[in-house]
Amino acid sequence: MPARRRTTAAALLTLAVATATLAGCADKKDDKAGGADAVKINATDSACEVSKTAFPAGHVVLDISNKGSKTTEVYVYAEGDKIVTERENIGPGTKATINAEIKAGSYEIACKPGMVGDGIRQKITVTGEGGATASADPRLAAAVDAYRAYAQEQADATIPAVEAFAAAIKAGDVEKAKSLYAPSRTGWERTEPVAESFGDVDPKTDTREDKVEAGKPWTGWHRLEKSLWADGKIGDDEKKLADQLVGDLKDWQKKIPEAEITATSMANGAKELLDEVATNKITGEEDRYSHTDLADFSANVEGAQKAYELLKPVAAEKNPDLAKTLDSEFASIQALLAKYKQADGTFTSYDKVAEAERKTFSDAVNSLGEPLSKLAAAVVVK
Repeated sequence: MPARRRTTAAALLTLAVATATLAGCADKKDDKAGGADAVKINATDSACEVSKTAFPAGHVVLDISNKGSKTTEVYVYAEGDKIVTERENIGPGTKATINAEIKAGSYEIACKPGMVGDGIRQKITVTGEGGATASADPRLAAAVDAYRAYAQEQADATIPAVEAFAAAIKAGDVEKAKSLYAPSRTGWERTEPVAESFGDVDPKTDTREDKVEAGKPWTGWHRLEKSLWADGKIGDDEKKLADQLVGDLKDWQKKIPEAEITATSMANGAKELLDEVATNKITGEEDRYSHTDLADFSANVEGAQKAYELLKPVAAEKNPDLAKTLDSEFASIQALLAKYKQADGTFTSYDKVAEAERKTFSDAVNSLGEPLSKLAAAVVVK
């Protein structure tokens, strides 16, 4: 699991009020979506019960019920913990539905009570010749191709940005490195679900200090962030870590062509980006030393909107009301972010954003997240 996304208990408490409406209302509407053919998952604090451990490949609906006392996450992992699909922030006593395209093969379903650890896992087998049924529509196939190209463009643009950041660190220029930190993260944040689908990349590049797995070194952006802002110094270790960050991100860049991307994974990924905002940006956990959270927030929203815009021709045809709502909600959240953007393109430091303003951001994220959770179902061919 992407280690950076494992929230603390305090953050979960902060999120409880902000996400209650989304989790408690929207997901209850979804509990009948899968019908008899759905794979039902009952998640508790100590178990992950899966109704079917073998089912046909193609379009799969996962109907999730959190019957535990902790907020949970559900993941479908391929070999090497490569993420096939996921849903975070499933509150106690609530339901969620995931529409996904899954190829034949062996997988694991993981429930993560408290949204921590490797999860309680159940092996499953997906059989047959089924594939990406949602992509049977040529417009969706074109959307997938365009999104893969977008993900590659973002990765390609990240490399020179992170190289400039690393060069400033190696030159010992703390202030310049600080100015280049947030821009170096933009492409990653826009396409984070694709980046995180490669299970070995995210833990090395984007893990926060308290989420480092036992026995593993802390590396990546946030390790350098702490050195720059909290420690105010650059040593030999930081210079080596800067080089490692460049190398790890080049590895990610090369892997984009291998990413499993479908129309439903694009839609689910858009929702995951909003969950990422709710989990880490709204709380201020993500960039806790630099307070550049709004830059990441903006990039997450941009990435989600890009996926939606590519899927919109089909979604608007099948569910015009949903498309109208999403158009409106994306416009609203972009307008809100614009209020905090400075003339030089940077955003207001998040430690200067009052609690009441953070609540406004939270409400905007929830207002967009609820209809966005329905996008995957709107692009499934029936």
